[in-house]
Amino acid sequence: MTQTGPMTAMSKQMQDCVNMCMATHTMCEETMSSCMSMEGGQAQMRIMRALMDCSEATRMCADMMMRRSPLSPEMCAMCAKACDMCAEACMTMPDDPQMKRCADACRRCAEMCRSMAGIAM
Repeated sequence: MTQTGPMTAMSKQMQDCVNMCMATHTMCEETMSSCMSMEGGQAQMRIMRALMDCSEATRMCADMMMRRSPLSPEMCAMCAKACDMCAEACMTMPDDPQMKRCADACRRCAEMCRSMAGIAM
């Protein structure tokens, strides 16, 4: 049975990816809040943009997988790219524990999303 209708159970890999996307979305939102309270200029804006992009991409990616969208593989690939960019931006402040946690979550999410993008859903 390869049909994926609304009643078809989600694979464990897809469910794990949805959960990781939602956890990363939350982490990015929390990190944005932390970032807003810091002093800084252009570097801060680059990080904020990356956090916003990643937060939105992970939420949308999870939503699309949950509704079995045929666009999910492409969204997973884009989500992985947004996560990579966010991890890189956060690591411009490697001494900040929140930034480090966010970068780690983004890297794990990017890996899972790349894996999901490589398989037909």
